[in-house]
Amino acid sequence: MGRNLATWPNLVTLLRLFCLPLFLWLLFWRDNREAAAYLLGVLGTTDWIDGWLARRLDQRSEFGAVFDPAVDRLLLIVGVGAIVLDGSVPAWFGWSVVLREVFVGAMMLGGTALGMQRFAVNQWGKNYTFALMVAFPLMLLGSSDAGWALGARNAGWAIGLPGLVLCYATAVLYVPLVWRGVRTARATSAA
Repeated sequence: MGRNLATWPNLVTLLRLFCLPLFLWLLFWRDNREAAAYLLGVLGTTDWIDGWLARRLDQRSEFGAVFDPAVDRLLLIVGVGAIVLDGSVPAWFGWSVVLREVFVGAMMLGGTALGMQRFAVNQWGKNYTFALMVAFPLMLLGSSDAGWALGARNAGWAIGLPGLVLCYATAVLYVPLVWRGVRTARATSAA
């Protein structure tokens, strides 16, 4: 893995990050749930582009391996938090996702601080992230004046509930990985 920060995948991730204030502006200052939902949907569903570019252009970097998941987590936390504050999704549903993200983020940060080697997100983690990054924009669209709002809301719930279950299942799977990683790091440093 390279150390170069100036790569196409990192640029895509940075652009996704810079769109977050635009999403908030559309949702709260323009009161345009439909446009905010479409933007959030694009931000969520284009998550795969930076990884694909990194592999395709052989531009994987240590920075990108940390930056992309951090931006994904930030988009999810801020996006979901904003949708909850807007009233477009029930608080219990949105805050359960945010709580999980904060827990896993803190666990990973703590593990890394204790010497754990970073590990890649597993396929289940990618699946739940994709499901929720599709579900929340659909739920937001379901609270708009769009012609197909009811269908969007129902589709959001149909994707979001299994996504929430998968979200917590992956958190449970990550706990022993982090624990093992910290134990390995401590054993290595003690030797």
